[in-house]
Amino acid sequence: MFGKSSLRFLSLSLLAGLAGCNSSSPLGGLTGSEPAAQPVTPVVQAFCPPVVLRDDTAIRSSYAGNAKDDPEKLIYRASLAEATRACTANDTTLTINVMAQGRLVLGPAGKAGSVTLPVTVEVIDGDKVIYSKSVNYPVTVPPEGSTQFIFNKPDVAIPNTVGGTSRFTRVRLGFEEVAVGKTSRRKS
Repeated sequence: MFGKSSLRFLSLSLLAGLAGCNSSSPLGGLTGSEPAAQPVTPVVQAFCPPVVLRDDTAIRSSYAGNAKDDPEKLIYRASLAEATRACTANDTTLTINVMAQGRLVLGPAGKAGSVTLPVTVEVIDGDKVIYSKSVNYPVTVPPEGSTQFIFNKPDVAIPNTVGGTSRFTRVRLGFEEVAVGKTSRRKS
């Protein structure tokens, strides 16, 4: 049994040695030089700012006739919950793909169909706003009166400065605040 194992090992060793000797140079298989590889651009990992939900605007209630806080006139209540992001970077731009889970529930004055939610995406560094965009996000509400949705804004682009984004940079997400104003009537 020992002799057969030694014979197999010897034959495999000879095959491996012959495989390295396929060069026309007598030292070709012995030098370790291989063709020069193309230079590779180093990849530097960029900081991907976290997403935070604004406490004051992560829930939105819409009322018929601007009757704020009247439960009988509630059209819908929408909320944003868990949020995440993914980033890609090049020399000049950091692009953030922002996603958030949401839920919409109809109130007594609401009806099934399409609802447009005004979602605001902001990128802040400390107190400085770097990016701000409001998106009218359509959600279809079924006859059951409630639905879940996934908000997605894949193209949030901010400058990728020499030092990159700071550790104080955050993506803020919430519903656009709508000021309730008095309507003026036209005089005829």
